[in-house]
Amino acid sequence: MCQSFLRLLLPLFAAFIFACSLCSPASAEAPNASVADLRVDLPYQAERSDPITHEIDFSVVVTPPYHSKVLKVWLPLPQTDDGQEINASQLSTFPEEVEPQINVERVFGNKFAYFEFHEPRGAQIIRHRFTAKVWNQHWQVDPADVAPREQWPGPFQPYLQPQSAANVSEFDRLLAEVVPSRRQSADDLFSVMNWIDSNLTYDHSAASLSASAEHALQSRRGHCSDYHGLCATLGRKLGYPARVTYGLSLYPKSSPSHCKMEAFLPPYGWVSFDLSETQKMVQRIDADETLSSVERDRLGVAARERLHRGFRENSWLLVTNGTNYELAPKASRPVSVVRTIYAEADGEPLPDPDPADVQQRKFAWMTVHKYKSDKPFQLPFKDIATLK
Repeated sequence: MCQSFLRLLLPLFAAFIFACSLCSPASAEAPNASVADLRVDLPYQAERSDPITHEIDFSVVVTPPYHSKVLKVWLPLPQTDDGQEINASQLSTFPEEVEPQINVERVFGNKFAYFEFHEPRGAQIIRHRFTAKVWNQHWQVDPADVAPREQWPGPFQPYLQPQSAANVSEFDRLLAEVVPSRRQSADDLFSVMNWIDSNLTYDHSAASLSASAEHALQSRRGHCSDYHGLCATLGRKLGYPARVTYGLSLYPKSSPSHCKMEAFLPPYGWVSFDLSETQKMVQRIDADETLSSVERDRLGVAARERLHRGFRENSWLLVTNGTNYELAPKASRPVSVVRTIYAEADGEPLPDPDPADVQQRKFAWMTVHKYKSDKPFQLPFKDIATLK
């Protein structure tokens, strides 16, 4: 009788436990579930929208010095991630036919096609044709959700190392001035961005071309890599892993290379920011006399809010990330950044050109680039309609 009674109670007890599990608050695990894994290779956590497929025909024409024995060229290869898909990659050279080695450097995981021309006669052309499907990415960062950590897993260390500088104390003094009391939120990083916006002037003729935080701090001038090199350095001092990311603007312009800055902000993971393009856009808005003062103010606020929320556009392709690393295979010295290629003739680096610099007249190499997209697209840092 006792066993029969137990058999009757067991189903009722199981039903009671099941009902309690439904009634118990599901939010008990919510805080941990919303926090991004502290993985340096964490996929981008952004909301994706409006994908565009670009057909890309990218060439570089390299002219080694007369009677060079060996010309070496490292061409970075874009890789698939959660913001872009790379397909149908084809590499070729002219007039000499050289098969490239494909290598991945060990620190940041950048991928390179390496070409070696022996006894080159005149200019050599390296051509890369491929397709790239690219999304707009929106992180929607809420600064109150973000706080720096005292300890980061080992793989983050390359993104926490400060740039070498002659006077490190200058960066410490600046940070104490910009963030006199830490709020322990992303607002500290945004204060750094606001200081850079107010104190740096965009100037191709005074650019370091190497993401030099020291150059940016001393000269208060430069281009995208100087803006983002300084922001990454100060971001690391605030306790956030940060990196300069270089890529290609997928529309006609003199210099296709452009960089951004990414910071790892839990729970959002790696977040992309573009300080220099936001500054230039706000300046164009302020100078637009067709807009009322109210419209100019509103659009300027909208541009800066988009910056702080984190945004990466579908007309820009990520190619490399990180600064100051050894190429694969090794070059004669480490590189600060690779904008479009890195080249050496007989062990000496060929000077990095900046075609957007109106003062520059001599080039050891130049890019030739053509893009075709599957549909028209807006340029978010040029078209104010994207802010409305």
